[in-house]
Amino acid sequence: MQDAFVKIFQKIDTFKGNGSLEGWMKRIMVNTALDAFRKNKNFRHSIDIDTIEYTSETNQHVLESMGAKDLMKLMKTMPKGFRTVFNLYAIEGYAHKEIADMLEITESTSKSQYSRARVYLQKMLQTEKAI
Repeated sequence: MQDAFVKIFQKIDTFKGNGSLEGWMKRIMVNTALDAFRKNKNFRHSIDIDTIEYTSETNQHVLESMGAKDLMKLMKTMPKGFRTVFNLYAIEGYAHKEIADMLEITESTSKSQYSRARVYLQKMLQTEKAI
């Protein structure tokens, strides 16, 4: 985050005002985070969806009923690959094709990671409700 703010302050003179300042800053933040993520090769251990058979039989309404604070708390417990793809797709609104390009993975891997992140969150939420 600090690196992104440094970039924003260094390049503030390049902001032309054509769009919103918030959008311009968001783009720098996301790109800086993705650059840092690419440097860390831990994400490369993900499995492509085409290599396994995977089904989800969990309740699709579980995530819809939770609050933002609960979701953020659970997201912090997610594996890094799940969390990154989930954040980019569900929260930032990027398409799987865009995520694949940003993270240098296949589109099917992005879909797989997102699907697994949802299942992970659902299981964690069910576990918390059981306690």
